[in-house]
Amino acid sequence: MSRFPIVLSLIVACCMSTAAASHEFWISPEEYQIAPNEQVRAFFRNGEDFRGIDLPYFDKQSARFEVGFGNEVTEIAPRMGDSPALNFTPEGTGLLVVLHETAPSTIRYRSWAKFQAFADHKDFADMRARHLGRGLPEEGFFESYTRHAKSLIAVGTGAGLDRRFGLETEFVAGANPYTTKNLQFLPVQLFDGDRPRPDAQIEMFEEAPDGMVTVTLHRTDADGRADLPVKAGRTYLLDAVILRESADGSKAVWDTLWAAMTFHIPD
Repeated sequence: MSRFPIVLSLIVACCMSTAAASHEFWISPEEYQIAPNEQVRAFFRNGEDFRGIDLPYFDKQSARFEVGFGNEVTEIAPRMGDSPALNFTPEGTGLLVVLHETAPSTIRYRSWAKFQAFADHKDFADMRARHLGRGLPEEGFFESYTRHAKSLIAVGTGAGLDRRFGLETEFVAGANPYTTKNLQFLPVQLFDGDRPRPDAQIEMFEEAPDGMVTVTLHRTDADGRADLPVKAGRTYLLDAVILRESADGSKAVWDTLWAAMTFHIPD
């Protein structure tokens, strides 16, 4: 009997446990600006403070994997275990938008403290009251989580604008980071399905050319919009989390939906 299925299962289990134990998930291109007809290569990455491990592609863990380029949206179908997950050569020039949504995964909380720490970090200070108000136990309960990631890459001129692609939760950039001159604030809008998400925390990770990462917190306004301060030569990850009750009959009692977007500001 081939050992490949066994090895593959072990890899999947390792990646799932690592993802559950860590925090942010993002799409990490090798290069945010490429020449026309060059191949775009990008990794799935999971970790904290804009540092993490590369995760291979597995179809059972992926609900949607596409690139938007011009008016076209192309489905990406990597081979099992591919890392980088994205190897794609666009035709033409413009703004390339990479989109990935994961299938739901679950994690079991053996203690309340760990879940409370997560809730506090992601700005859900009322979580204990909400949890106990539903008559839920403080240990041994399950959470379901999904990732909804986006990355902006310039091909050639990089001309074009980001737009909504229908991710379950999604950041939309209101300006092109590669073509807007002297950009000091990037306008973004955060969505929960079709609705703008007001008064939501955005965690922004800024990586400087020397590798130093700075983390700042921002909030959306009543229309789900925020103007985020950016600097030339930096790479950014935006992160925002929805935490809501799971549907009746689900093994999990809470669902978390993580929106992420990565981009670079040229020198």
